[in-house]
Formats: sequence, C-alpha cells, structure tokens
Amino acid sequence: MAPNNSSQPYDPELAVSYAPLLDQSTSDHPPSVPHSKRRVKVLVGIFISSLFLLTSVLTIFLGSPEESQLKTEGINAGGLGKPFPSSSSVSPRSLNPVSTGVSHGVSEKTFRGVSDPNDVYPWTNAMLSWQRTSYHFQPERNWMNDPNGPLYHMGWYHLFYQYNPDSAIWGNITWGHAVSEDLIHWLYLPFAMVPDRPFDINGVWTGSATILPDGQIVILYTGDDADLVQVQNLAYPANLSDPLLLDWIKYPGNPVMVPPPGIGLTDFRDPTTAWLSPDGEKWLVTLGSKINKTGIALVYETEDFKSFQLLDGIMHGVPGTGMWECVDFYPVSTVEENGLDTSINGPGVKHVLKASLDDDKCDYYALGTYDPYTNKWTPDNPELDVGIGLRYDYGKYYASKTFYDQNKQRRILWGWIGETDSQATDLLKGWASVQNIPRTVVFDKKTGTNILQWPVKEVEELRRDVSEFENIKLEPGSIVPLKIGSATQLDIIASFEVDKDALVATVEAGVGYNCSTSGGAAGRGLLGPFGLLVFADESLTELTPVYFYISKGADGKAETHFCADETRSSEAPDVTKQVYGSKIPVLEGEKLSARLLVDHSIVESFGQGGRTVITSRVYPTKAIYGAARVFFFNNATGVSVTASAKIWHMESADIRSFPLESVVN
Repeated sequence: MAPNNSSQPYDPELAVSYAPLLDQSTSDHPPSVPHSKRRVKVLVGIFISSLFLLTSVLTIFLGSPEESQLKTEGINAGGLGKPFPSSSSVSPRSLNPVSTGVSHGVSEKTFRGVSDPNDVYPWTNAMLSWQRTSYHFQPERNWMNDPNGPLYHMGWYHLFYQYNPDSAIWGNITWGHAVSEDLIHWLYLPFAMVPDRPFDINGVWTGSATILPDGQIVILYTGDDADLVQVQNLAYPANLSDPLLLDWIKYPGNPVMVPPPGIGLTDFRDPTTAWLSPDGEKWLVTLGSKINKTGIALVYETEDFKSFQLLDGIMHGVPGTGMWECVDFYPVSTVEENGLDTSINGPGVKHVLKASLDDDKCDYYALGTYDPYTNKWTPDNPELDVGIGLRYDYGKYYASKTFYDQNKQRRILWGWIGETDSQATDLLKGWASVQNIPRTVVFDKKTGTNILQWPVKEVEELRRDVSEFENIKLEPGSIVPLKIGSATQLDIIASFEVDKDALVATVEAGVGYNCSTSGGAAGRGLLGPFGLLVFADESLTELTPVYFYISKGADGKAETHFCADETRSSEAPDVTKQVYGSKIPVLEGEKLSARLLVDHSIVESFGQGGRTVITSRVYPTKAIYGAARVFFFNNATGVSVTASAKIWHMESADIRSFPLESVVN
C-alpha cells in the first residue's frame, strides 16, 4: 500500500481504520523454527538480485592471492594504479542498483551514494576479503540491517537483527539471533523469527524487548503484512528457563496494533521498549510515524501487551523532519554514572528522545523532560530538537537501539553501520553491513547539553602490544609516521595540545568552518586541521584523516570541529567518499582528545570522551594488510601542535556458530 501523502491536516473523523487479515489459527502457534519452515514467496527484487549474484559468482576465480602478491602486483604509487592481473581480480558487471525497501513503505536500503554505478573497480579477492571486520559483529554472510530487541537473560547478552538469509541485499527480512557473554565474542543461533504469518509474511521488521518485573520477556515488533501494511505484533519465549531463548511464539491474536485513523498504512513502525505508568498499573510504548512532513512519536498503553489503546495527541513532533523510524526513548541520570531502567523518572533524570529520519538516514537525539501524566516530552533546547540538532553519530550510522543492561547497570547502544560501496560489490563479497561496537550512554554532566558515548569496557580485553608516543611536536605542514607495524586492527587513544600563544595571537581564522563542506584535511587553515591518518599507505596515496579544526571569530571566541575525511580513503571510484563531522564542545582546560577503533573497513571515532562520534566506512585498495600505516599530521599553517598517543593492536573477536549439539535438552 502507498503511504498517506495527503497534504490535509490529521483529522481522525475523516480517516478510516485499517482492518487486517486475521490469522485463521485458533490456538497458539508452535515456536517459529526457521530451519524447518521457510518462506516460499520470493520477492521480485530478491529474485533478480539472486540471478545477478549467481552470474557474478561464476566470474570469480577461486582462491585469494597472498599478501606478498598484493604488495607487488600492478600498483602505481603515483596515481590510480593499473588493473590487477585477471587471475586475482573480480569485476562485477555494470548494473544500476536495485531499489530495495521503498516498495514496502520503508526507507531505501540500497546505498545510492556512488556517483556512477557503472564505473566499477577491479577488486581482487584479497581486497574484498580484507574488508570483513575482525572484532565488530556481523553475520557469516548476506545482508544485515537494524539491531533488534537487545537484552540480557540468564548470563547471556542477546542480539537480534534484521537479516536476509538469501542475499547480500535487503529483502525477506528475518530475525537473526546471536548471544554473547561479554558483548564482544558472539555465537550465532538459529533464526528467532521468520516471515511466516499473515501479519508478518512480507517481513519481520524492527522491534524491542521489554523485561517485566516477574522476569517475563515480551517483544513487540513491526510486521509487513499480506497487504504490505505495517502492523505491530507480540512475541514471547516458548521457554523462559532456556538461557539461549531459542524458540519464540508469535501471539495468535496478532496484530496487537494497526495504523490508527489518519496515519499512513506504511507510516507506522518500530515500537520501543515499554515503560511503566506512574501508578505501575499500565505499560506505555511509543513508535514512529508522520503527519504530512511532521515526524511524530505516538504513545500506546496496555495492561497485558495484547490489547493496546492509543493515547490522545502525540508525545512529540517536529515539523519538517519527515517520517520517524526506530524511535527510542529512555532516561539518563544527571547525578549518577550508571544507566537507568526504562521506567525510571523523577528528580535527577532527563529523557532522551531519538528518531532515525527516513528522509536523510541519520539518527538524531535530544535531551528533555518527560511528563508521565500528560505523556508529553519537551526538549531542553528547542533549537536542538529531534531531527534538527544533535546526532548520535555524524558518519555512517542508522536505526540504532538501546537497552538497559541490568547485569552491569548501564545503558547500551547498538547501531547499524551500512555499506557505502556499490550493491554489485556487496553481492561479490557475499555480505553487507556490520554493527557498531556496543557503546555505553550517559549524560554529560560537564556540559549539561549532550550525552557521552563510549565503547563498552569489554572491548579492551582484545588489546595487546601497546605502543606509546609522548609529546610529539608537530610543526605546521608536518606528517610523522607512528611505527607500530601493520595497522589494520587498532584501538588508539590520542591527545593534542595547541600552542597557546599562537592560539591567543590568532585574531580570526576559519570563520564559518564546516567539516562536510570544507574539502577535507587537505584544506589548510591557520588553526587546523591536525590529528591522525589511519589506513594510510607508505606513499600516502590512500589515507583516512580523523582530525580537529579550530575556527575563531573576530570576537575571539574559538570553536572546535571534529571531522573524518574519506575523500582519499580509496582509489576505487565505486565507493562513496565523504567528509563527516560537527562542532564539538571543548571546555576550559581540556586537551583535545580522540579515541579510534580501527577494524578493517570501519573506523569509529570518539571525540572529547564521546561528545561527538563519527563512524566511517572505507575501502582502501593499497593501505590494507601489512601495508596499512598510521601517522600524526598537522596541516595547519599558523600553529604547532603537541601530540601523544597510546596504540594497541587488537585481537580478533571469536564470532562463530553456537555448538548446539553440545546442549543437553
């Protein structure tokens, strides 16, 4: 069904309700067991992509060249390079990317940032193999997108995720399932839910888990039903005493929520974790929608998760922001360091409201106050409202979801990191997308205006072989190699001190600076850029700078920017190369600091303790394997910088299938 694109105001009296096709079963369905029940219906787009995948695979020569071959075959240090010999290269046929998702009323899942999909690079098997990450979560193969229903149960962290078991592009969306004891090492489990009922036959879409006070677990998720209408469904574990939660039951009375009058049939999705009403008698849940071009969060209440009532009005809306997807809503403490259960409210608490904007594919959040009696949320600063202010991540990052980890009293953030190469190349690789390293989320008590995101402590267990660099003087225009050997899997913590006298003496510099429109790290100013080069080859023909840039107005006020530049990250023409970033708060007396998690084709960069975060997807052709290097750089013209860093090589995470044969039933 097409979205409701009417330009008329939302008027329930003029609207009609959607009546879904009911599941004809009169008893509880058995657990959804994907390996025994597979969907017969195949979408046309997936059929086409599968044919293309088969054709592409037939063109691939088996086996990967050794690293020594990669270093010596056909690369010109001074330019774009010569083609690799045919024995080690794979070339996807030119093909305009197939649109995915839009026909079902969700955001476009095919990345369209590649300027010319027909200008393909002769990728080698070794290059494509190198792109797979080593300590970020991703499935063994095929497509993945949104993280779903994360939770902690009986010693295991559970991650569910949108997954296509048939292809490396979006479609046939199923709930993949993995478990971990530490959020780093993961074990794949059988699918949790597959599209096999009238209320989700076209896709088991995004949802959230709620743990009730008695320990019961309920999941609310969006189903794409037989009429391509977005409806909300209930599922629960078949056996709550099973630590792995292998089997799930879909409530036979689904759907439990359908688009209300005046809401488009494809503008109603992604329910949040529920929270308790002040009297403790009812549960409330919000989900995303829109009215014309105003993004909104609707609120429903329930006593049993089977019967829901839409509350009057909306929790919040922002004109001009369009469809809100993957809404998230949770409290943060303004006085303590720990996370809070989703139902907590009162003194010393602010609430984060977050929405993924369908229009620009970015995740925006705002801090504010929630009134549980009126079910209204009010932003602290209307100029930084949802969709027009702060973002979780200024790079490639979308459809995020948090959960409260009752095991360690913290709030954990997951997010989908998609590809920025071509669809054809993803089909050649046989996989697409990763999840971020889980991040803790707390209120920034120093600024009072933002949250702080930081990689979970557990990732530090992968560190080994630390190298330390202290007080390296970076003169204007200098580049200093950091000799650590191969630089493919790293955890970097760096700090930078700008010459104070030069900073004070500078009257005006870089007024109006913007990371995205600046031209990247090659654009020189009096007070920047300076920072780190990662995924750089020895000759610097490929490099990915992560850096600070200070601008200063005539009033003497300085503003600091934190940026990541992909424009020279790869010689391949069929990948997107953008400059990401934003202004970043820096308080009096603070050094400039950055932490980078480097893992093959991904860099997660955290500025000033996580006030600003940027995730980059990069696809080098030269700066891979042993050829990858790290450098300090200072491309400012009027200031010297003193830099220090600790750099750890990172072990690979153990991510594999769970040995179910060893589980005693």
